[in-house]
Amino acid sequence: MERTRMKIYITRRLPEEVIARLQEVFECKWWDREDIPVPRDVLFNEIQEADGILSMVTDSIDSELLDAAPRLRVVSNMAVGFDNIQLEEAKKRNVIVCNTPDVLTETTADLTFALLLATSRRLVESATFLKNDEWQSWSPFLLAGLDVHHKTMGIIGLGRIGQAVARRAAGFGMKLLYFNRNRRLADEQSLGVEYKDLATLLQESDFVCVLTPLKEDTYHLIGEQELSLMKSTAVLINTSRGPVVDEEALYEALKKKLIWGAGLDVFDNEPVRASHPLIHLPNVVAIPHIGSATVETRVAMANLAVDNLMLALTGKAPKYRVC
Repeated sequence: MERTRMKIYITRRLPEEVIARLQEVFECKWWDREDIPVPRDVLFNEIQEADGILSMVTDSIDSELLDAAPRLRVVSNMAVGFDNIQLEEAKKRNVIVCNTPDVLTETTADLTFALLLATSRRLVESATFLKNDEWQSWSPFLLAGLDVHHKTMGIIGLGRIGQAVARRAAGFGMKLLYFNRNRRLADEQSLGVEYKDLATLLQESDFVCVLTPLKEDTYHLIGEQELSLMKSTAVLINTSRGPVVDEEALYEALKKKLIWGAGLDVFDNEPVRASHPLIHLPNVVAIPHIGSATVETRVAMANLAVDNLMLALTGKAPKYRVC
């Protein structure tokens, strides 16, 4: 029997009003869990009949899956990143890949700066100290942290989120340095940021914010050598992708107090368990990849992913096409 409507598979449960938009036009199925990814075997079976996939960053869309999907025309990723998708394999099969940038920029920048403040001012450690009934008396250096205002911030990756973080840092009177694959001359003027090579940025910065996408040339961009260049009073913040930072090297640097602290929203292999060694270091604030996790932003991301999918499947140009 000839199909009357194209089929969509959604790899996580989304708000009903978001799914309803797709159901008006397409036949839709979805993994009815929000808390865990769709199992590989389920996705493998569902993708075989799908014309479009609305995927998450936790879904590995590789050649094996693409080979099993002869009808597939679009993968709409609900994320700004797309390192979970083998782009070259998608191109070979004329599969359009889309993402959802912009809508999460300001929210992720908020989280990045919140993580920086929480780490430098030891907020999580202080809250735990209070909950454990350890507070006996005021003391001059009790849980003393680091000032943020008028310090030097080094931003690695001056994309949309990097620029938004720079704007926030300017409000704290911080000196702003950046390292990027290409110099951003217009941004240097508008944001008051100064270009430095990576080594110099690491040597001069009090706070290093890692905001670069994960690519072949950024894998373990921050490793043992790079960490050794940082100040002993410096703080590393990573809200990009876990593998950009060598976790073993970071653990050693923090344990030996070669750097002062780290705030981490992302990890090499996610989700991490409570046994992960970095989580238990007192100079680390670790959170579970919540960079864009506000209700407003996640709904906006879902709707943008739907927009991309619907436009591409109706022969129009999606708002954000990766390939």
